[in-house]
Amino acid sequence: MLQKNIQDLYLSSSPKLMLALNISNPQATPAIKKVVISMGLGACLGDRKKIDEAVVQLTQISGQKAVITRAKKSVSGFRLREGVDVGCCVTLRKKRMKDFLTRLLFLVLPRVRDFRGLRPASFDGHGNYSFGLSEQTVFPEIDAEKVGFSQGMNVCVVTSAKNDHEGRLLLTSLGFPFSKE
Repeated sequence: MLQKNIQDLYLSSSPKLMLALNISNPQATPAIKKVVISMGLGACLGDRKKIDEAVVQLTQISGQKAVITRAKKSVSGFRLREGVDVGCCVTLRKKRMKDFLTRLLFLVLPRVRDFRGLRPASFDGHGNYSFGLSEQTVFPEIDAEKVGFSQGMNVCVVTSAKNDHEGRLLLTSLGFPFSKE
């Protein structure tokens, strides 16, 4: 069991966050709403086996069944037709979200090769933060010998922050390792 838990960090950082943002109401402090993990499988368009493998791996990583995403439009330049499987995603909330963030911060990110911190410029203007991981084998749930192909993933942390400054303060107080750009 991990010594630190994201819930414990969140509870201990709330008074500090309220003070830093000059907020008197504890209900007005920013919080994490959900985490969306997605894998784009454009390179595997015709290979159903690889898509199924990616769904199984994303399900193992998140602890929740992944959903296959389909193309909304046909794009002839990419040889893509409407309705073709192009990826998979999962949305985590509450306990599963906290468990995933705990594993991400304390187990996965330290295992990433040449990791120098997360880019602080990857906020979207509304306090939400997105970043990518180059391969799924950094997660302890995935057996590297059973992986048929290496696949990256995107992680989007959706917050209730009103702007990037509030979102950055929230994620920093929770222990997200931002680089010093």
